[in-house]
Amino acid sequence: MDWDAPAIVLDARPFGEGDAIATVMTEAHGAHRGLARGGSARGHAAVWQPGNLVQVRWVARLADQLGSFSAELVHPAAALAMDEPLVLAMLTAACAVAAGALPEREAHPRVFQGLVALIAHLAEGAALLPDLVRWEAAVLTDLGYGLALDACAVTGATTGLAFVSPRTGRAVTAAGAATWKARLLPLPAFMAPAFMAENAPPPLAACRDGLALTGHFLARDAFGLHNKPLPPARQMLYDRVAALALSESPPDAG
Repeated sequence: MDWDAPAIVLDARPFGEGDAIATVMTEAHGAHRGLARGGSARGHAAVWQPGNLVQVRWVARLADQLGSFSAELVHPAAALAMDEPLVLAMLTAACAVAAGALPEREAHPRVFQGLVALIAHLAEGAALLPDLVRWEAAVLTDLGYGLALDACAVTGATTGLAFVSPRTGRAVTAAGAATWKARLLPLPAFMAPAFMAENAPPPLAACRDGLALTGHFLARDAFGLHNKPLPPARQMLYDRVAALALSESPPDAG
């Protein structure tokens, strides 16, 4: 048994003396684990960094075996992100979400293509945060936990959507929320279907709210239903963006 395909490195953990257990994602094979021989050794560790794009070959005697990987580096995304803390946090968070949320060996081509697109545009920095949030929403949809953000659950309105129920994942307007606002999650404008791509990048506070929204449902559904916590890398990204949003806000008058 073997296959050869472009892949994204999602995770690599040292195993034995110099090897690594790696998780990669391909368009046709989904998240897939294998033994990367020499993967934690000095000469090969750089290849197996989360976020790197590689051409990987998997070989096993039987289909249900762990098998072994060999890979050639195509794009060193991890190294390119190393000097930008926010970019590196985005990259590691996205890879951790994909590695932890996606069932092994189950194809999710939309999630794969979306992650490749994110990696290709990492140089945009904070401006890419809305795309990352929308990618997480796509992960939820692919896993069967999609959010209903097209109309108000109370009034049926398709504009003015401002909140999301943390229980149902359905959007509501400010009027529909009424006295329940404090119990709802803010819905950033960039997540609404009517949002236009040519609009100016949203403020970091909106990106923080978007990460809180998708993070809630990832933690409850994609991870929580399998008794797994949200990855630390994902929580660290939220904390970083929340801190940046706080520093972006003007000081209170008086």
